[in-house]
Amino acid sequence: MRNLSGGYIAEFVLVGFPTSPPLQLLLFALFLAIYLLTLLENALIISTIWLTLSLHHPMYFFLGHLSFLELWYINVTVPRLLGAFLAQDRRVSYVGCMTQLYFFIALACTECVLLAVMAYDRYLAICEPLCYPSLMSSSLSTRLAASSWSSGFFSSMMKLLFISRLSYCGPNIINHFFCDISPLLNLTCSDKEQAELVDFLLALVMILLPLLAVVSSYAAIIAAILRIPTAQGRHKAFSTCASHLAVVVIYYTSTLFTYARPQALYTFNHNKIISVLYTVIVPFLNPAIYCLRNKEVKDALRKAVMGRCHYPRDVPD
Repeated sequence: MRNLSGGYIAEFVLVGFPTSPPLQLLLFALFLAIYLLTLLENALIISTIWLTLSLHHPMYFFLGHLSFLELWYINVTVPRLLGAFLAQDRRVSYVGCMTQLYFFIALACTECVLLAVMAYDRYLAICEPLCYPSLMSSSLSTRLAASSWSSGFFSSMMKLLFISRLSYCGPNIINHFFCDISPLLNLTCSDKEQAELVDFLLALVMILLPLLAVVSSYAAIIAAILRIPTAQGRHKAFSTCASHLAVVVIYYTSTLFTYARPQALYTFNHNKIISVLYTVIVPFLNPAIYCLRNKEVKDALRKAVMGRCHYPRDVPD
């Protein structure tokens, strides 16, 4: 049976995690709990931002987009991870593999750009506080969010255009729990240099350019904070961007290690472990960091979850 690229493979076999059955059940329960908590965290953040008028602000507008992105992201990757603990070998069609790869790349690229947009938003808020409302208008924030999504999905489309033209003649075994670029490129029986070049160039653009924007923004932010005369003022200014900075460090550390780690550490087993880090652990930590570090989000979430109502102390009889 020929696939869409002209090869002879109609499906792939995902190896997953070949461990002992008791350990597989334990890991399945652990990652299922993390998955459900991540769904709950991000759903609460989105609903709280939507329903709380005090959070109708560009910073929280971008946070809502980030939470929605991570909801979509974990639903693309984590079900494959859970399935890997239930079955040693799982079959996925060629079209299903390419579809999953497209959304995985698109959401990862979108997150890179969105984090850079959020860094720029914090730069304007701290370095240009008086002009911030006019500079970061609702129309501009909407355009920046739309640009993040469109650039991520366009980049993924360009990558998949070259990967889908490759032929796969066999073997069809992918030593991973989902369809990723590196295992697919290693299985092809046709010339993959052009696809590797496009993948590298687009990764350079979609990872390093947003990272450069983040570094530039935070260099200006740190310089502005250091010029504040009082310690209380410096602490207040830094607290407005501390949660975003923590998320950026965690995300880019795992992403850059994936692309730039030493060749001696590059094995498929290490690759699967690192993939678990940025597909499961990072989306789980991000909402927790924003809730713990941001007082307004934390207070709004507490009211939403606990259903607290503030009444006047003196209630007439």
